[in-house]
Amino acid sequence: MRVMHVMGGGDVGGAKTHIMNMVTGLAERNAVMLLSFRAGPFADEARERGIDVRVIERLSPLRAARAMRDLVDEFQPDIIHCHGGRANLMGAIVRRSRKVPIVTTVHSDYKLDYLGNPFKQHTFGAANAVALRFLDFYQPVADRMARTLIERGFDPERIVKIYNGMDFARPTDEFDRAAYLRENYGAEIGEGDVLCGIAARLTAVKDIATTVRAFAEALKEAPQLRLFIAGEGEDEDMLKKLCAQLGVAARVTFCGWVSPVEPFFRAMDINLLSSVSETFPYSILEGICAGCATICSDVGGMPELIDTGENGYIFPVGDDKQLARYMVRLANDAALRHTFAEALYEKASRNFSKDKMCERQEANYRHLLARFHRPKDERESIVICGAYGRGNAGDDAILEAIVQEMRALDPGRTICVMSRRPKETRLVYRTNAMYTFNVFAVLRRFRKAALYINGGGTLMQDVTSTRSIWYYCYTLRAAKKLGCKVMMYGCGIGPINRAGNRKMAAKTIDTSVDRITLRDENSKQELERMGVTRPDIRVSADPTIILDPAPHEVVNLALEQSGIDPEGNYIGFGLRNWKGLDAALPVIAAAADYAYETYGLTPVFVPIEFPSDLTPAERVGALLHCPWHAVRTRQPIEVTIGILARMKTVVGIRLHSLMFSAGQGVPVVGMSYDIKVDSFLKYIGSSTCLQLGSVQTDALCRMIDKCQSGALDEEVRRNARLLREREHENVRGAAALLGLNYEKKDGETA
Repeated sequence: MRVMHVMGGGDVGGAKTHIMNMVTGLAERNAVMLLSFRAGPFADEARERGIDVRVIERLSPLRAARAMRDLVDEFQPDIIHCHGGRANLMGAIVRRSRKVPIVTTVHSDYKLDYLGNPFKQHTFGAANAVALRFLDFYQPVADRMARTLIERGFDPERIVKIYNGMDFARPTDEFDRAAYLRENYGAEIGEGDVLCGIAARLTAVKDIATTVRAFAEALKEAPQLRLFIAGEGEDEDMLKKLCAQLGVAARVTFCGWVSPVEPFFRAMDINLLSSVSETFPYSILEGICAGCATICSDVGGMPELIDTGENGYIFPVGDDKQLARYMVRLANDAALRHTFAEALYEKASRNFSKDKMCERQEANYRHLLARFHRPKDERESIVICGAYGRGNAGDDAILEAIVQEMRALDPGRTICVMSRRPKETRLVYRTNAMYTFNVFAVLRRFRKAALYINGGGTLMQDVTSTRSIWYYCYTLRAAKKLGCKVMMYGCGIGPINRAGNRKMAAKTIDTSVDRITLRDENSKQELERMGVTRPDIRVSADPTIILDPAPHEVVNLALEQSGIDPEGNYIGFGLRNWKGLDAALPVIAAAADYAYETYGLTPVFVPIEFPSDLTPAERVGALLHCPWHAVRTRQPIEVTIGILARMKTVVGIRLHSLMFSAGQGVPVVGMSYDIKVDSFLKYIGSSTCLQLGSVQTDALCRMIDKCQSGALDEEVRRNARLLREREHENVRGAAALLGLNYEKKDGETA
């Protein structure tokens, strides 16, 4: 692969480290040219490392662009990779006349790059903001910057993430930190002093004032603390005055610009970061490599690196009180500092090494090149329609599962989702999205799509609405007429009660759908009764079965935030408002009290549709005599699955509370309000199902007894495996319609 990296040449800090690590790593396996618009130390260092460096001295933008075009013609790169505002501007100009894909790494929030300097912000910053809109692809450092770009209207399908990486080999030589600090900064440290360090530009975006205020507060409980600030910038005088005002100047050392930074961090016990905005800062990685415990603000990709309370601490931006509490905790516990430092080093060196960064970069290049060189008139995209963007965790989980499976099947295809909240869908699922009922936009998409997926869930029913079934049938007919392959994906069918609706749905499905995968046998029987015979019909499972729970620590944190002890024993309830619920409320409450008194299981109400499911939870809670909890904040799907996986038994009215739980091997008791609940439990061979309208306390308690007896354990585990194996039929069907090969995965049955 031939890659031209383009940079301004004055890059410093993390951006410089990232580019240097990237070009040297890529040059080991690829042809790399580094183009700099300034001569100096950066270009010289890269040249010394064996990189082909070309320098275009500061010229007018048009003359610089002409010189860059000449180098492009000479080098013939497969892809041009820009870094920073000047490089982006040149790339945008060159892009107009050279058919080479141009990607830019977004190292920082371009709107905050010149925070505190209005002139530069409204000149260089504005020029960069405009230039960004004219490039082909965007590579934000870490996920949060990707979210920021999507929120600002950048196409999610043109964004790929990268993470900073470095060589985590630790030095093995002896190091006298007292001598280092004395000789370089004139600082004398005492025995027992705990040293905190922050290495950053002294500018507004780094918000070092928060660190100083927190340090002053922490000194009250941990007088052994010292603070060392490494960096230069326009805020230096202000920060020194703040230290004097707070009476901590004697315990704070301003080190100025520090290079190399490795010995600085080796001298520190705790590495701090209090920035307002970051992506994936190298100062944190360098501190990790040196063996520091870490406390940082909740910015950029830090939550992807640091698991708060497990290997470090993350505090809200600007919250000096919380930062002070964390500083005190680490200052007074040397063993905890060591534990955090080693745990974070193990994670960072495994996932964020220089080699891992270069592997990700090469994979990103391959993906972007395949996307760029697709024929413009090729029907390659996938349109997905369902009850999405309405705040229902079950429907959201269906969409996440389908998107996950389609990307695994063919990462190069674009995806567009029909959603009630397209902006939210773009942000959460990183797909294109359009309003479900924007018919003209939908038809335009169908003209370019290869596959239209209707599903999952039970869209073909007229219990909740006749209008919806007519609209979904219209989209099936339109997609087929406009040349799409059409698939109903892991769905349920019915009830369709009105004769006219049944006739219309049967005719539409029979003439417009190529393949149908169903999540239960009852749906297949319903299609047979409707006379649907032409499509290829297979029984599979609900797509959500493939979703995995969030990591253990993430679920723990979500439980703690809801006031729930992660180590407790619980019975889960997934309730919803429905006809017949009023009469069932005392029964559910009595069964919950019974589970607590008999088995020590505290009731936890887990909403699937937020916040409407909290209402029945509160109503049952008001009748309880035992302690109880509810998850009162909207959680990501994986966290909801993880919470349900912690339950010893789940009693559900909501279908997806049962599906999520069964998929994780948790015994379930269904209180059916709809045939889809009966169908699911029958499909997995479960006998623990009661009708919501006639549920009795004794019967519900017996079901709980059965779940807690262990008699169902093997059946539950078998059902979980069965569902995951059958679900692959959904992907196999989509692959067949797209003309792709689908290989069986481990554990999948033929």
